[in-house]
Amino acid sequence: MDTEQRLERLCAAGGPSGFERPVVMAAQEMLEPLMDETWIDRLGNLAGVRRCGKPGAKKLLLDAHLDEVGLTVTGMEQGFLRFAAIGVDARMLPDREVTVLADPPLRGVVACLPPHVLSAEEREKAPKLEELLIDVGLSREEAERRVPVGTPVVYRANFLRLGERQLCGKAMDDRACFTALLRTAELLQGRELDVDLYILGSTREEAGGMGARVAAQAVEPDFCVAVDVTFGRTPDTPKDETYVMGGGPTVGIGPNCTRWMARRLLDTAELEGICVQKEVMEGSSGTNGWTMQICNEGVATAVVGIPLKYMHTPVETVDQNDIEDTARLLATFAAGLGKEGAQ
Repeated sequence: MDTEQRLERLCAAGGPSGFERPVVMAAQEMLEPLMDETWIDRLGNLAGVRRCGKPGAKKLLLDAHLDEVGLTVTGMEQGFLRFAAIGVDARMLPDREVTVLADPPLRGVVACLPPHVLSAEEREKAPKLEELLIDVGLSREEAERRVPVGTPVVYRANFLRLGERQLCGKAMDDRACFTALLRTAELLQGRELDVDLYILGSTREEAGGMGARVAAQAVEPDFCVAVDVTFGRTPDTPKDETYVMGGGPTVGIGPNCTRWMARRLLDTAELEGICVQKEVMEGSSGTNGWTMQICNEGVATAVVGIPLKYMHTPVETVDQNDIEDTARLLATFAAGLGKEGAQ
C-alpha cells in the first residue's frame, strides 16, 4: 500500500474527537507490520513500539493525532437534526454534505436558505451555529428512532487529486501526518537504531490534546516530536504566517520547542538535502507538543508541520512531496539519535 492509498483509507474513516475508533482500527492494521508491538490504551490512543534491543535505550515518541473535526447531534426539530460543533467553524457549514455516524450511517446536508429569500442584511451575515440544521430526509419519528442524541457527524468522505502532487479531502488534519509516520517506520525497516521508537496515533487533539498527554505519561519518552499540519500558502494569506506547498515540512522554533532538537532537525535536513521551512512559534504551537513537553518530569519536544490549505474544511489539501520529505526527515533524525552525545 503506497502513501496515497494509506491516506485515502485513513481519511475515509469517520473519527471526530472522542469517536475515533474506526480510524484507530484502520491505522492499527497499517502500523502493526512495521512495529514489534501495537496497542490501544484506555483513551483510545493507538501506540506502537519498535525496540532497538539495546539495554537502557532512550525512547523517541513520534505523534500525529487521528481525530478530525466534526459535529455531534444535540436534538431534533421536525426530523431535522440540531448539533454542536467539535472544532468546526459555523461559516464552513451551510450546504455541506455530511455523514451522520448512526448505525447504519446516514447521509445528510446542512440546510441553508436559498439566496432569493434572504434580505440584503442577511446575505452579509455569517450564520450562527444554533441557526443551522442537518437534513437527513427523515420524518420526526424516524429521525428520533435512528439518530440518538450524541451521535457524531463528519464531513462526507471525499478524496481527489489536484494537479500532479496535491491531495484533497476531509481529515487531512492530521491523517496526512500519521501517514508520514507510517512512511517513517517503513523507511527505518532494516536500519539499526539506538533508541526505542514509539509511534502514536493520538485521540482528542481537537478537543484539548488529552490523548497525547496520557500516552506520553505512560510511555515516558526522553524525546518526542509532535507532527501536525500548519497553514499552507494561498494568494489571500499573509506570507509571514503561511508556508509553501511542496516546500517541505516546517520545523518549529520558539520557547516551547527544545532548541537542540530543532537545530538537529534543521542540520539533518541540510545534510540530507531535504527542503524544510522554519516556523517561528512564539507561544503555544497549537499542537500536542504543547502538552507532551510537560508530562512527568518534562520531555524534550520538537514540532514538525506539513503545510495544508483550507484547514478544518472538507477540502483540506496537502502536497504528497511534503509527506515524503517529512518521513525522510524523521527517519534520518531517528536513526541518528544515540550516535552522538548531543542529547
